[in-house]
Amino acid sequence: MENNPSAHAPAPVPQRTRGRVLVVDDDPTVAEVVVGYLHRAGYAVEQADDGPAALGRFAECRPDLVVLDLMLPAMDGFEVCRRMREHGPVPVIMLTARGDEEDRILGLETGADDYVTKPFSPRELVLRVDSVLRRARAVVPVDDAGPLSGGGLDLDPVARRAHRDGRALALTLREFDLLAFLLRHPGKVFGREELMREVWGWDFGDLSTVTVHIRRLRGKVEQDPARPRLIRTVWGVGYRLDLEAEGPRTDAGAGPDEGRERGRVL
Repeated sequence: MENNPSAHAPAPVPQRTRGRVLVVDDDPTVAEVVVGYLHRAGYAVEQADDGPAALGRFAECRPDLVVLDLMLPAMDGFEVCRRMREHGPVPVIMLTARGDEEDRILGLETGADDYVTKPFSPRELVLRVDSVLRRARAVVPVDDAGPLSGGGLDLDPVARRAHRDGRALALTLREFDLLAFLLRHPGKVFGREELMREVWGWDFGDLSTVTVHIRRLRGKVEQDPARPRLIRTVWGVGYRLDLEAEGPRTDAGAGPDEGRERGRVL
């Protein structure tokens, strides 16, 4: 791609910006369309066309959200996401090629909050940006603001801190919200559609998003993620947070979903 000095110039900032978004894509056509739609939706937009440039812009402008392509020159999107997350939580929406399920799943496992497959509708992408930012900025209702605990877990929804047996947990935005939701409803089974609606705020979407986040959460809160005792799978129904004393595994142990997760077939 030609070296265009203006490619990294920030788009004009709307008088009333809804937030600052960093768009990282080495395809100038895709980047132009995404930037245009986000700007018209009221966002201030920064741009970068490779990994090192993205990290530089991220450090300079500290965006509220990053739209990040996976296939980048010099450094792929997975590494860019990991390095950004080293500086603190930031919502990330990954752009993936159509049919690249492994990349999509790995993107979610890296900590992305959402993904959009190419080719995509720019309007849908703006809606996803709106949704992820709305969730990230959501004010915790007074009734839900108190500390949550059980099963060795301690969560502070206001400070967004989580601990397991006194050990700090490094949770992403969605992982924290998912765990907080389950802690508010211990013992109740939720299907993936229900979790997507209640935690993600979506009425549509790929349900494997929920499956991947459950797997990642187990990896952080379970003593043995391969044999979960806290976040149980209830066969054919969904997931349940079990805060009772750990005992022999029953029907809510490693169900078919978990077997498929370990086999990476979602």
